[in-house]
Amino acid sequence: MRTKSICCIGAGYVGGPTMAMIAARCPDITVTVVDLNAERIAAWNSDRLPIYEPGLDEVVRSTRDRNLFFSTDVDEGIRRAGMIFVSVNTPTKTYGIGAGSAADLKNVELCARRIAAAAQEDKIVVEKSTLPVRTAESLKRVLHANASGRKFEILSNPEFLAEGTAVADLERPDRVLIGGETTASGARAVEQLVDIYARWVPRERILTTNVWSSELSKLVSNALLAQRISSVNALSALCEATGADVDEVAAAAGRDSRIGPKFLKASVGFGGSCFQKDILNLVYLCRHYDLDEVADYWEQVVEINAWQKQRFVRRMIRTMFDNIAGKRIAVLGFAFKKDTDDTRESAAIDVCSALIAEQAELAIYDPKVEPATILNELQRATGLERKDLEDRVHCEPGPYQATAAAHAVAVITEWDEFTALDFERIYRGMHEPAFAFDGRNVLPHAAMREIGFEVHAIGKPAPAERASDSSASRAVAVRDGREQLRAADALRQ
Repeated sequence: MRTKSICCIGAGYVGGPTMAMIAARCPDITVTVVDLNAERIAAWNSDRLPIYEPGLDEVVRSTRDRNLFFSTDVDEGIRRAGMIFVSVNTPTKTYGIGAGSAADLKNVELCARRIAAAAQEDKIVVEKSTLPVRTAESLKRVLHANASGRKFEILSNPEFLAEGTAVADLERPDRVLIGGETTASGARAVEQLVDIYARWVPRERILTTNVWSSELSKLVSNALLAQRISSVNALSALCEATGADVDEVAAAAGRDSRIGPKFLKASVGFGGSCFQKDILNLVYLCRHYDLDEVADYWEQVVEINAWQKQRFVRRMIRTMFDNIAGKRIAVLGFAFKKDTDDTRESAAIDVCSALIAEQAELAIYDPKVEPATILNELQRATGLERKDLEDRVHCEPGPYQATAAAHAVAVITEWDEFTALDFERIYRGMHEPAFAFDGRNVLPHAAMREIGFEVHAIGKPAPAERASDSSASRAVAVRDGREQLRAADALRQ
């Protein structure tokens, strides 16, 4: 039997785009996205969607009020739907047992109880949120304990969307993964979900597994991707030390068919809602099963990511004469990656917080992230009062306003527009020496150096010192060494 109506609980980065695509590809299915956040639902029903994704506006406009609806009436959405997707936020716990690594499943449990209270007949419940292994078992226990004669089938259907390409990922997924129970009724529920995706996804790309394999596959996929990024970032430090070029090294390694070129791009560090959270979930799971060596291995992926951000800041400070207090630094980009307005776990948060701690003045520009979001993120990260923060951080309407009278430019997000800026204009408006720190290796380094910039980039050889500068540096080192020897002699005497 084909599904005629779907309800998705959660109108965020996963629920909204996924349901919009299902509605577009399955015009005979009524899709309702529900959320208790009235402001978010109002935005989905407006001309300014609450999230930015290339192509999403067109998909939503073509389906909204036809067979795609957004509502705050959660109970009515549950009652009408035959299939319910759970796509709520599952942040890392900040309290109690597992704080800092385990997923906080409070919202998932609340959804299960809400479904049990509102449902009037049998339902298929689909895990869509990123969840640790065995969460389906918890959902099942809550729902079955409150079933009152109704039957609930639990499926796992993890999302594999990359923000910035979510619409393309939904249109042409590498795979769709569906996990269900190995029972006759579980198999029927799986086939109903398979039937929905098969409307536009080739059947060979739809993989069916048991629930536990599906849940673990999501964590493992993100952990392996993050591992590649941390690996190349660790090697970027070695490249800088030896004079190698990390892009050339990665390109050579990536030509090996066993390795491949993807996710070997060095940067200031990965961010987003999934990578760190999923690795930490994996770490917690390993420790739960007394696999401490395995947990330590995966934990190092997160630690290298944090180290890379710290290393980027230390390089900035060291290059700018070990002092950035009172200096204006233009920060280009605040989203965790281009083509999204999502700032969750963005490298910019840690970098900016460290620069603020060094008493720098920041001028931040991002083409999609709202100034209020930037200030809110930095206030949470730094703990500063709003007035104190606004004295040190200025959100500018464009890149040229941000770079005006700056001592340095730091690129944190790889927005395409940053590669085509008028760098001569920027240089003329900056203090000299004009420093540029490329955290994404997207700037035209050679052209900028011709203009006069001193460019420092991740995993790239350091700029060659001019002979006079090198001689002066050696003279200072000799002088300082002699003074230290005289001071030591005086102490001995």
